Amino acid sequence: MGDVPTPTRPYRGVSARDRKAQRREQLLDAGLELLGTQGCARTTMTAVCVTAKLTERYFYESFRNRDELLLAVMDRIADQLRDIVLDALERAVGDPAERGRAAIAAFVEVIEGDQRIGRAALVESASTEVLRRRRHQLLRTFAQLVVTQARELYGADALPSPRDEINALLFIGGLAELIVAWLNGEIDATGDDIVDAAAHQFATSMHM
Repeated sequence: MGDVPTPTRPYRGVSARDRKAQRREQLLDAGLELLGTQGCARTTMTAVCVTAKLTERYFYESFRNRDELLLAVMDRIADQLRDIVLDALERAVGDPAERGRAAIAAFVEVIEGDQRIGRAALVESASTEVLRRRRHQLLRTFAQLVVTQARELYGADALPSPRDEINALLFIGGLAELIVAWLNGEIDATGDDIVDAAAHQFATSMHM
């Protein structure tokens, strides 16, 4: 479907560009709600529009199809989690292990506080080939983030390449599967249990 023309005049003091951005956020919010609670199969374009209280015209204003919306939902989650982790690292005090734990705790706190995020990004992202590819890309991106931050935290004691990249992939992949099992009720654990295990893994695997 081609581009949908939209009004350019301000409405009630809000510019056309801002209104379009607001509608896009409504659609992303609806996509997260459905993907994180109803699952990928039920996150249809129609369901997203109903949940967002917008017509299909406005869906196509921002997204070409359902896959593009779902990928945008995953990317927004990844951006949010990255910012939260980096902010926690910046604010944390103590030795590298303590700072690493603070970042992991901030990550787990978000997942525990809004399980839609974990379900959308880690559980439902395995539902289709398109989402699986993005999930793989994002896990690699977060593994690289672990490598970068470990080098800053540990300095000369950080693992050399490629050991740091290998261990970071093991850490991120293991944490992702642990979160999936936790969200699916396959293990009896608290958020603190998850943080303890992940913090120990980070502290013992990312430096010499």
